[in-house]
Amino acid sequence: MTVIGSNLFILGAQEAGHQTEKVFLRDKKVGYCTGCESCYSSHKCVQKDDMAEILGKILAFDVIVMATPVYFYTMDAQIKTLIDRTVPRYSEIIGKEFYFIVTAADTSKESMERTIDGFRGFTICLNGAQEKGVVYGVGAWRKGDIMGSPAMKEAYEMGKNV
Repeated sequence: MTVIGSNLFILGAQEAGHQTEKVFLRDKKVGYCTGCESCYSSHKCVQKDDMAEILGKILAFDVIVMATPVYFYTMDAQIKTLIDRTVPRYSEIIGKEFYFIVTAADTSKESMERTIDGFRGFTICLNGAQEKGVVYGVGAWRKGDIMGSPAMKEAYEMGKNV
């Protein structure tokens, strides 16, 4: 299982006996897709950064958790860049289960659907991708505001039930 974000989801999944790995995008170097089209024939990106390693992890695991803070009602730039950079091998991302976790200052879950739709736009392009769950961490303006919220327990329980 590759988890991009959410410590409590990871904890729940580990307690259920699953192997997990967290990829923290802010600690990785992942450049923007330049649209050079080199990957169309080679299925490899010409950029020398951490994306090949991350994409290898995505291909290796059965469950992918994509977590993002919500800025202006969409996912953050790092996770959008990661999605864009899957182009060389996106057709190989087959039969994965996806969970989405979003946190935002807005208190409306309905307002977060724009962000979730961005994730769905990605997974609809993947063969056999299954959306298995969504956690809406709303009302979190500052770092740490989400701690103790119902969303944290929900992420933990979702991880336990993978």
